[in-house]
Amino acid sequence: MTKNVSSVITPGKVYQYVDTGEPMRGGMKDVYFSPDKSYVVAFYRDEQDAVSKERLRKIVTQYYDSFFNREGGDYYKDLYCWPTDMVEEGRKTGIVVPAYHSNFFFKKGYATSDLIKGKEKEGKWFASPKFRNKQFALRLDESELGNWLSYFQVCLNISRGVKRLHSAGLAHSDLSYKNVLVDPVSKSAAIIDIDGLVVPGLFPPDVIGTADFIAPEVLATKHLHVKDLNRVLPSRVTDLHALAVMIYMYLLYRHPLKGGKVHHLEPEKDDLLSMGKKAMFIEHPTDATNRPNISQLNPKELPWADVTRIPYSVTGPYLKALFDQAFVTGLHDPAQRPPAEMWEQAILKTTDLMQPCSNTACDQKWYVFDNTSRPRCPFCGTAHKGTLPVLDLYYQFKPAVWRPENHRLMVYNNQYLFQWHVNRNVVRNEKLTAEQKVPVGYFTFYQGKWVLVNQKLDSLKDLTNDAEVPLGAMVEITDGKRLLLSKEEGGRVVLITMANK
Repeated sequence: MTKNVSSVITPGKVYQYVDTGEPMRGGMKDVYFSPDKSYVVAFYRDEQDAVSKERLRKIVTQYYDSFFNREGGDYYKDLYCWPTDMVEEGRKTGIVVPAYHSNFFFKKGYATSDLIKGKEKEGKWFASPKFRNKQFALRLDESELGNWLSYFQVCLNISRGVKRLHSAGLAHSDLSYKNVLVDPVSKSAAIIDIDGLVVPGLFPPDVIGTADFIAPEVLATKHLHVKDLNRVLPSRVTDLHALAVMIYMYLLYRHPLKGGKVHHLEPEKDDLLSMGKKAMFIEHPTDATNRPNISQLNPKELPWADVTRIPYSVTGPYLKALFDQAFVTGLHDPAQRPPAEMWEQAILKTTDLMQPCSNTACDQKWYVFDNTSRPRCPFCGTAHKGTLPVLDLYYQFKPAVWRPENHRLMVYNNQYLFQWHVNRNVVRNEKLTAEQKVPVGYFTFYQGKWVLVNQKLDSLKDLTNDAEVPLGAMVEITDGKRLLLSKEEGGRVVLITMANK
């Protein structure tokens, strides 16, 4: 049966939804598709009070406008599934939400079964090692999995989505892999369940979060009354804990706090302590008491569950430092947790360290250069073949004084060079223009030599040989060579080191 329901925001505006008597049931809402399935109408099962209704009103008007009806707003429409209107039917309150993009539904699902074909790609499917283990009957089809580099882009999108929420003074309050849709094939992610946004001092949280992603301080105080001043509720800093957990799980397919340490004989109380008051990073650099017990690990979760086999250091130095900040110094000190923008920049710098694995059978396909003279893929053990150019970026601190930027670019065949590598004043974020996304050069292995082909650099210069490199020309990449990428303000110099010689 097709029913009509009226907008609360725009008088006279009507939405249609199909009521078959058996709606999809979410945690708090009953969900109905529109006849053309372009949107859903989701009714809250519980009657909403005045504060909740005002929150929804602001989400679909004021907050929607500030996010999307401005320059660059279209970029963020892909990062969220944001409610567009509020409706009422009798005493029931609902929201209108665009249907998810088609890429967020499984095309095949399991490799040996169509059981989840057509279902939503909640992030949980991609954060568990068993669903990618070839010995597990219900593993995901390889066509759904993407490669390791895909998950860096997924994490980048989530970080940018959280960054934008926090910059607007909002908190999601229930970030988890259930409330993030993921598609590793298109390298995309979308944050959902936006209707529970928290505004400090105005709109309190409706929930404390989803198990595995609730911040320790929230769990440790959940027994207190909600109005007790010592009770900790979801906020921006609890979002940051959940964000760190998600990034760790998407890159390493294990939970950062679920180790071998037992705090209580009752499983429920043990779980509360191990994720709350007694929470400890399973890869704590100085305390190994919560390392996973190898003998107790599920074989379907190996090798990822074995932190000695695949340690978190495989994610590279920038992310390792942030994991330490999130799960060591910031685990029980929320003010120390890395903000979303730091995750964004660390992920971007890490992708500049990535190398394709030369083993075509490697499941991950990519790995992060480990700064050794003889690099190898940590996942399949395949050694890198041939020389490996390492480009360290320098900026001009003052005339004739150049300083390292703690940023390097690893070269592989047919890799592009972009403006954000060339000039430090071009920031690689969501505000990049179309022109700034166009490559300015590329690296290739040509006639037994590494070269950089100049496509758009007007002032590329080989400083070692004091020679200009004109447009369309190439310059050889050799050990110890220095290149001026741009003489404009913010232009960089690179110093080349050849690894794996």
